Amino acid sequence: MDIFVALADQTRRGMLDLLTEGERPAGDLVAAFPALTQPAVSRHLRVLREVGLVAVRTQAQHRIYSLRADRLAEVDAWLSRYRQYWARHLDAISDHLDGKGRNDDR
Repeated sequence: MDIFVALADQTRRGMLDLLTEGERPAGDLVAAFPALTQPAVSRHLRVLREVGLVAVRTQAQHRIYSLRADRLAEVDAWLSRYRQYWARHLDAISDHLDGKGRNDDR
């Protein structure tokens, strides 16, 4: 599976958000998504593992998940092309609003 397909899912993005705070056992991730069954959470974690966004290690009987931020570099590289676009457009909006505010003061 492609990394972007994996990130397209809101639940997987939520799991990554939780992992930005640090490692978590699988049970914590299951508890964080009460609308999902444990097997459903496991499937999402498997997808994240397969695309390299999370790493897993075993500690006693627990599977501990952590974020692999290095893998997000591919996403960052893709997004960098669009940052320039948005910066220009946000500057244009700001200029427009500044100009509009001056006209309203007259």
